[in-house]
Amino acid sequence: MKRILTVLIALTITLASHAVLKEKDLPQTLHILRSELTDFHRELTERLELSKTQNKKVRDQLFATMERSNQNALMLYSQKQDYVFDLTYACHEATEQYHEFRQQQLPFNTWINKLNSNIARYDSLIVSLRSMPVMMLDDHAKTDRSVCLTLATNIRNNLEESRGTMKEYITFYDMTEKRLAYLNDYAQKRYNDIQTSIFRNGGDSYISILANWPQQWTTTMQTVTKKYQPNAKSQWDSRWIVGLLVSILIYAIIATLLNYIVIHYVVPKRFRTKEFLKKQACITMATTTVTFGLILAIMLTVSQQHFFIMACGLLVNFAWLMGAILISLLLRVNGSQIKSAFRIYTPLLAVSFLVIVFRIILIPNELVNLIFPPILVLCALWQWSVIRRHNKNIPKSDMFYAYITQAVFITSVVCSWIGYTLFAVQLLIWWTMQLTCILTITCALQYLKIYGIKHHYEEMPISKTWAYNLLYQVLLPVLGVISVMISFYWAADVFNLTDLCWKIFYAKFVDLSNLKLSIVSLAFVISLWFLFSYICTTVLQFLRMHYRSSDPSTAASREVMGKNVTQVLVWGAWFLITMSVLGVSLEWLMVVTGGLSTGIGFASKDIIENIYYGISLMTGRIKVGDWIEVDGTMGKVTTINYTSTIVESVYGEVITFQNSQLFSKNYKNLTRNHGYILTTIHYGVAYGSNLQQVMELVDTAVNNMHHQWTDPTKTAKSVVGELADSSINLKIFVWSEATKRSHVTSDVLKTIYDTLNANGIEIPFPQQDIHLHNN
Repeated sequence: MKRILTVLIALTITLASHAVLKEKDLPQTLHILRSELTDFHRELTERLELSKTQNKKVRDQLFATMERSNQNALMLYSQKQDYVFDLTYACHEATEQYHEFRQQQLPFNTWINKLNSNIARYDSLIVSLRSMPVMMLDDHAKTDRSVCLTLATNIRNNLEESRGTMKEYITFYDMTEKRLAYLNDYAQKRYNDIQTSIFRNGGDSYISILANWPQQWTTTMQTVTKKYQPNAKSQWDSRWIVGLLVSILIYAIIATLLNYIVIHYVVPKRFRTKEFLKKQACITMATTTVTFGLILAIMLTVSQQHFFIMACGLLVNFAWLMGAILISLLLRVNGSQIKSAFRIYTPLLAVSFLVIVFRIILIPNELVNLIFPPILVLCALWQWSVIRRHNKNIPKSDMFYAYITQAVFITSVVCSWIGYTLFAVQLLIWWTMQLTCILTITCALQYLKIYGIKHHYEEMPISKTWAYNLLYQVLLPVLGVISVMISFYWAADVFNLTDLCWKIFYAKFVDLSNLKLSIVSLAFVISLWFLFSYICTTVLQFLRMHYRSSDPSTAASREVMGKNVTQVLVWGAWFLITMSVLGVSLEWLMVVTGGLSTGIGFASKDIIENIYYGISLMTGRIKVGDWIEVDGTMGKVTTINYTSTIVESVYGEVITFQNSQLFSKNYKNLTRNHGYILTTIHYGVAYGSNLQQVMELVDTAVNNMHHQWTDPTKTAKSVVGELADSSINLKIFVWSEATKRSHVTSDVLKTIYDTLNANGIEIPFPQQDIHLHNN
């Protein structure tokens, strides 16, 4: 109806820019105005003809809404307080119609004001045309004036007629809204009674029911007989219930036969592996459930019978539960475990189907109170039995769900036996819905995991897997968080307590001036954590890919810098948003921070200093993989962060230096200059040796080594070091790799020794003469 009303109003009040500007003279202005008014009058006439059709549609829909509200009123006012399922259905219909009508509210006042403005504009135009002196106009201008006056008057009358029609609709609209609002208020009162009955007052304990068994049984049978007495004129006749049950049975048999034929005779033999045969029964049930759910969905869309619509909607939910369980088991459990795994869910499936049947047939309270407590006892014993017999043959996750189901059964038994039978029903519905959500999300996660392994997503770059990661790491976990509220909402919807549910979700269980916590705010914060965690991880992977492709030699150190900056930005944003959502005042946070700032400043002096030097190091002074020397200790840099640098020494020790220590001890970067350092090697020759010959021989021999760990672009060079007591000491300078300096020194000394020996040059060594005197 909202769409039709919008079209209708647009047809009646939407005006083009039919205006004139200052022309060369008055006759020209009248001529232009006549042309504009002629076009608009024709257009408005066409619109009014079209609006007549829309008027009929609006009138019909308003009458249909009034008829439906009257029907809901009769249904709601005639319900007995003891028939909770009937009463909740009637209340739901009344509140649902009111909410739908409220969503169709239109800004009538704005449109009326616009119509008034347009009518006033044309009134002024008519007055201006009538009061215009005709003696100053020529014949053509007089004709234009008369035509403009006639057109403006007709347009004004049409707009006045549209305003009258609009006011009539507003009257009907307001009348309908008041009636629906009254129905909604009455339904809310009945909801409060239902809430009180379920959560506060309860009813007679089952012990007292058993004590008065004959009287209770007689009263219940009278109620059942009266409620389900055939009434051929009603769509809720008991024979419809029997017909629905028969239809469900027929559709279930058809779906089972179709899936059995397909699986046994159509599926190719290459797919019929041993594992497939072990899971064949579960596959048949899963496909049957899906087929049955589709049949119910089709019936839901084509049926015009209210009872069938309600019943099919509930049965679709049950098909979803059973399908989620079966498909999840097919993906997670092997063939030898699947029968045991399915059996631990059968008690919950049975009681869920029973509750849905109760809801479909709108069972009276007396019958629920009479038969449901012993049924829950049997289901609890059944659940305990299947756990005891199958606990060693099913996955731990399914056992965890089985134990929770057992706890829910026990709690429901206690509630039902002390008189809170409807609360027990509500508890079972909640766990059924929660388990459905959990298994649906688990099933999706397992499928995504299998899909990712099959397509080798773990080995692919982030540029190809970001969407997969978004679905796997964010959307499904967030759905898991939201599923908790969804399951409560669906459980509350069985008794149409959704308004109470929303109040609980938004209720602030911590309501301080600087901290406000509710279920919705906590769920939002947790969901944001998954999102920001994904953003942080994804950005880091993109940065890593960029660094490695642009400059592999500095990629490691730049990754560390990028990681720290990204984490600060991303998690800082998450923290600020979280503080805002939880109602934490930034002023309060600043006061607390200011009070602690002095002590924190002194306590964190060294930390801040290390962070400063850490940033300085990560900007390029040192990178991961460099060889440095500190206090005579040489090692390879393995990690650089804001507070410390980790070095693995040449002897295998892992040493952690505070960043400030590296600067205070004047570390040496041994690989910054292409990885070569100048190594000084000492040797000596005897006095009397030809020093020029010695240096030429040694330099030639060392340079001809072509050593793999020396710089091939720089030659070795000997110089005289000193004239010592026993020898002439010389030094040779060799550019060697920093990490192989000891190996180069050893090889050079061996070459010098061999060269001097081969050329008969004496290598002196300290000698002392000992003289013995005989006294």
